[in-house]
Amino acid sequence: MTAFPFRIDARDGQARTGALQTARGEIRTPAFMPVGTAATVKALTVDQVAASGADILLGNTYHLMLRPTAERVARLGGLHRFMRWAKPILTDSGGFQVMSLSKIARVTEEGVAFQSHIDGSRHALTPERAVEIQADLLGSDIVMQLDECVAWPAEPARAAEALRLSARWGARCKAAFGDRERQALFGIQQGSTFLDLRRESSERLQETGFDGYAIGGLAVGEGHEAMCGVLDEAVDLLPADRPRYLMGVGKPIDLVEAVARGVDMFDCVLPTRSGRHGQAFTWDGVVNLKNARFAEDATPLDADSACPASRDYTRAYLHHLVKAQEILGQVLLSWHNLAFYQALMAAMRQAVTEGRFAAFRAEMRGRLGGSGS
Repeated sequence: MTAFPFRIDARDGQARTGALQTARGEIRTPAFMPVGTAATVKALTVDQVAASGADILLGNTYHLMLRPTAERVARLGGLHRFMRWAKPILTDSGGFQVMSLSKIARVTEEGVAFQSHIDGSRHALTPERAVEIQADLLGSDIVMQLDECVAWPAEPARAAEALRLSARWGARCKAAFGDRERQALFGIQQGSTFLDLRRESSERLQETGFDGYAIGGLAVGEGHEAMCGVLDEAVDLLPADRPRYLMGVGKPIDLVEAVARGVDMFDCVLPTRSGRHGQAFTWDGVVNLKNARFAEDATPLDADSACPASRDYTRAYLHHLVKAQEILGQVLLSWHNLAFYQALMAAMRQAVTEGRFAAFRAEMRGRLGGSGS
């Protein structure tokens, strides 16, 4: 019996739509989770994030454990109260950031010892500590196992070593997590681009048993086509009756292609990061507001959108804000991009429900472009 019931309402090919029921509300799937790295989705209030249509957001264990510290967040009532977000939160384990951001990281069977990228202070992150931080101190609704993610390209032997360590860490996370009624624990499939390793990872994860399963180690430089090639088989290696979460992905076309292969959940920094750099995602591709051709364009980004940032401000005004490096430009474009991503997820849910996902996918490939991450 899992903590959160997962309902599949409709299927169209491999694509599916449904809902994950949590103690803090329903997560409609396919779902996109805005990234709230340091207890904030950059440039936006939680009210704007909620208004965009998000049912859940993601917090980052590594950043929060270093600043303001997980213990401080706990003393202040947990992450939901701290950042004033009442809906579900998924936290990543921190393993990826330890590898990519820490000044020095040393991986052993016990866990990871590392130095903070902020001040050089020394820390240790074990599977048990990762669960304690996420479940007990931050109060996450969905806790991710600690895993080791290798860089791409990876040698098969190195990828195998990492997935087996991750599997052992996953079993330790499960033991530390125990039985909880209001929180869920997700395991993470690894194996780089090697399908035999993905299969081994999936088998090991299912031997342990998790409430949901993530696909890790993609969107790290392998490219859109290679990622889709892995997903062609990696998704089906995971239990069909539990949510399947593709970590760190991606561009709009990446989301469409992953949903076509049976993925249910996503997160990515791209909507807000691109917004901070003057780029807007639209139904006809990416718009670069730095471009001089928008200087006198009196049309909005999307006149039909319910999002004020998309509907109520002209491209000329947004161009001016970006060129003048005004903070409001970053706010409006980040807000617009999140609203677009949520509108895309809603459109995919509707297309699956109505049995026309193949046509929707073909249309999006034409409008958004066939190349992704």
